[in-house]
Amino acid sequence: MHSLIDFLSPIDVSQLNDDNGYHHGQLANHINTFITDIPDITDADIVLVGVCEVRGTGLPDKDLSAADIIRKNLYLLNYWHPNVKIADIGNIKTGATLNDSYSAIKTVVAELIRQKKTVVMMGGSHDITLAQYYAYKELKLYTEATCIDANINLSGESEARSENFLLEMLTSEPNLVRHYNHIGFQSYFVHPGILETLDKLRFDCFRLGVAKDNIEEMEPVIRNTNLLSFDISAIKYSDAPANECSPNGFSGEEACVLTRFAGMSNNLTSFGIYGYKPHLDTHELTAKQIAQMLWYFIDGKSRSKQESSIEDRNNFNEFHTVFAEVETIFLQSKKSNRWWMQLPNKKFIACSYNDYMHASNNDIPERWLRAQERL
Repeated sequence: MHSLIDFLSPIDVSQLNDDNGYHHGQLANHINTFITDIPDITDADIVLVGVCEVRGTGLPDKDLSAADIIRKNLYLLNYWHPNVKIADIGNIKTGATLNDSYSAIKTVVAELIRQKKTVVMMGGSHDITLAQYYAYKELKLYTEATCIDANINLSGESEARSENFLLEMLTSEPNLVRHYNHIGFQSYFVHPGILETLDKLRFDCFRLGVAKDNIEEMEPVIRNTNLLSFDISAIKYSDAPANECSPNGFSGEEACVLTRFAGMSNNLTSFGIYGYKPHLDTHELTAKQIAQMLWYFIDGKSRSKQESSIEDRNNFNEFHTVFAEVETIFLQSKKSNRWWMQLPNKKFIACSYNDYMHASNNDIPERWLRAQERL
């Protein structure tokens, strides 16, 4: 861990609680924090790291305090999950150039993933997702990636990296994105041709209305994910006033549900919440929203630690089904009620009760079909 010290700066305590300190029950007193010495993360389940890089938007550096404002509001929340150990290693230093910052972020995230930690990044513009992905390329890890965003950032006409970073992420060679999901896009922001292209690549995109109406169906999508990126533009303006993108989007509660799903995933190794602009915020309400999303991520992590390994079949109900002359197995966890289904290659992937019901009615579950097509 000491090899990362050159890339990190300690937390400025003056940016945190400005009253008389924290009481014992608050998260601030239960997070191993980088104030003077970099913390020992040996026992940490979640490692928090701030990002201050926003030049990918093409706008002036107005939001260098974003990570600290989110951190301040997170630290105020109460600690409910003693089985989840959390460390905060401060902020990644901003490089001389945007690519220098990407390189620093890649190095830090790759090292934390190598140490089998779940990395949570706060602050920065949405193009930091690309640096997040670079960590997986560094480790030569095939990756299932998911973005939750009102837009699909594939605009080749834009010079702003935050609006076109997916082009490189999904098309560069060698490419280690095994599968890509997009949750919560708003149709009027997305050219139909982009969706057609993504569909031809067998990537899965879920429109905002579909995701809101079937939010439980997003849980298996996120459970299969390794890299998750959440742009706050996906949250409606009234619940996140720093979102200047749209009056529509997920509610604050729905955003917390999605991040709780993320915490419950044993496949997820990195999670970034991007796009927070403090100068647009009102009474730090967006920062409070992000802090509560992170609290629910921790809650999900606590629940994931209680889930049985899929190899421990005694803790699962097993259902053998046949649909369209295909024999397969569905597993239901006795602890969480979550579902998995077996593909023809004998691998199990996350699914939902609805997938099981389709199979039971001799219909091919769309999730099974899409996964099989990708194979």
